[in-house]
Amino acid sequence: MNELHLETSPYLIQHASNPIFWKAWYEETLATAKKENKLILISIGYAACHWCHVMEHECFEDQEVADLMNAHFVAIKVDKEERPDVDAIYMKALQMMTGQGGWPLNVVCLPDGRPIWGATYVNKTNWMETLLQLAQLFQNNPGRIMEYAEKMKEGLNALGMVSHNTLSDEFPFENIHLHIEKWKKSFDLEFGGYTRAPKFMMPTNLDALQYYGYLYQDDAIINHVDLTLTKMAYGGLFDTVGGGFSRYSVDLKWHVPHFEKMLYDNAQLISVYADAYKRTHNPIFKSIIEKTISFVDEELTDSNGGFYASLDADSIDANQHLTEGAFYVWKKKELEIILKDDFLLFSEVFNINSFGYWEDDNYVLIQNESLAVIAKRNNLSVEKMASKKSAWEQQLYQIREARSKPRLDDKCLTSWNALMLKAYSNAYAALGAPSYLEAAEKNAQFLTQKLGAAEGRLWHSYKNNTAKIEGFLEDYAFTIEAFISLYQVTLHDEYLQIAKQLTDYCFEQFYDEQQQFFAFTPRNAAPLIAPHFEVEDNVIPAANSVMASNLHVLGLLFHNPYYEKIVRQMLHHITVKIDYVSAYSNWIKLWITVNRGKELAICGENAVIEVSKINRDYHPNIIVAGSTKDSSIPFLNHRFVPSKTLFYLCENKSCLTPETTYEAIQTKLIP
Repeated sequence: MNELHLETSPYLIQHASNPIFWKAWYEETLATAKKENKLILISIGYAACHWCHVMEHECFEDQEVADLMNAHFVAIKVDKEERPDVDAIYMKALQMMTGQGGWPLNVVCLPDGRPIWGATYVNKTNWMETLLQLAQLFQNNPGRIMEYAEKMKEGLNALGMVSHNTLSDEFPFENIHLHIEKWKKSFDLEFGGYTRAPKFMMPTNLDALQYYGYLYQDDAIINHVDLTLTKMAYGGLFDTVGGGFSRYSVDLKWHVPHFEKMLYDNAQLISVYADAYKRTHNPIFKSIIEKTISFVDEELTDSNGGFYASLDADSIDANQHLTEGAFYVWKKKELEIILKDDFLLFSEVFNINSFGYWEDDNYVLIQNESLAVIAKRNNLSVEKMASKKSAWEQQLYQIREARSKPRLDDKCLTSWNALMLKAYSNAYAALGAPSYLEAAEKNAQFLTQKLGAAEGRLWHSYKNNTAKIEGFLEDYAFTIEAFISLYQVTLHDEYLQIAKQLTDYCFEQFYDEQQQFFAFTPRNAAPLIAPHFEVEDNVIPAANSVMASNLHVLGLLFHNPYYEKIVRQMLHHITVKIDYVSAYSNWIKLWITVNRGKELAICGENAVIEVSKINRDYHPNIIVAGSTKDSSIPFLNHRFVPSKTLFYLCENKSCLTPETTYEAIQTKLIP
């Protein structure tokens, strides 16, 4: 029977009514396959995945397909967001077999979990033909399959390990500039991002490029970052009516998105735009921060202070069909009726023309000119133009709220919540809105109380008042990073101590002395068919690159030479591997910080006020710490003097004579 009704994942529950005898990923399920000597069919997806829904409708709701699958396979449905470890292993397998990846991710395995076939979306006819052939091959010629499966396992084991740099010399830091020059060749000089479609926002890349461009005063890099952030803000990728970014666009101009909205994208982009606003004070960037946070607050926030995972790409259209993007698109006649005399000006701003047209008489709103240019052409002030744009968006928002909304995945994932906690801290640093700090601290409480466990452990997922699944390295790495960020805007020592406690637990449960990196799964978890050490940055930075960055900060603040040694060791192995630069962007950022970073201690009764001044400006290579009283943090020991506020700027463990005013220290922070 189908057992998914017992689960809490919205994605798994969506499949609970399928006639297939789906089971969730448990040790007992895998044991059943071995006992019955049946092939395992693993189908991996997520709630907001459009093509997952398409395949469900075409295959998994079909009785003929179900009869075939139930007879020959132990069928396992996996929510990739609940089990990123399982997803990572079988995604590697799919890429080995086909040279590509994506979701839905479908893999057929031997009873012991070794993969023998894989694909993404498959139509009903091909699906049934393939499964029947595999079932017959397993029954009639198992030796042929066993040989292939063993080669696959050997390949996965090799891919799972991190290659080591056996040379004793450090890789020259100056090579970083060659990497950046190579990176520039892939830039889209018209719309920003990269010259390829589909077009992903890659916030980790933007973060690293902004960091490098600022420190090395590289105008080409900075201009590219600003162009990208502006064009993304203009595009249909960003929901100008309700706020928030979709996952990617299918075209080069950031226009038509794949309409799902993910917490992790929006969290990271808030942080990137916050840094860009600190650097430029561009009102567009400020607006994006505010509107994206408003979206998260309205649509993705739990009453406990947790954040939900995503909104689906699909929603019910006017014909009562589940359709991709139905909630977000507009028809010209509809807009003419709503906007009346303002329609022509509106269509000029949002391109109700061939540039903004999508399909089936639908338009996705997109700007391609600044409001200043449009205002001048229409003899309006910029203020009046901005006021009109805001009023139109409010008007459309109210009308759109009456539509059927996309489905919500309301589980709370520790790693993604931590990204959003960091985003709120960064937005507070940039804009100073007290509500942002309140949301950050409420989420910190949620993480410690609802997703924290004994002995410094974390759970991975929370829903229906239940925390489940042992935390993965990404949960710890992002939570540590988030608590460091929260400490740096509040100067509350307890946040830094939580980060330190979680770090020490990571060494106990995740660090591999032989590999000299952190494993993705803890030692106490049931082993998968191959190891997994996540080192390449993607849309989300690699757990190991985040962990190394955390160790660098905590090593300096806690005077911990072991942490610092591990950072150097990890960088030693990684820097020689860098070829495709965007896959190591967070490592690039750390590499720069280790070589060009500084530390700033602000100690005194007014330290919180003074740190807010520092945080309003863009100082990416400065590690900030401080206290309003004597502190147990080693970096701050003996720096507090009653009735004074002192600024200590340090580099390479050597500090300048302390300054007594923000103005005196400010110029020394500029690269």
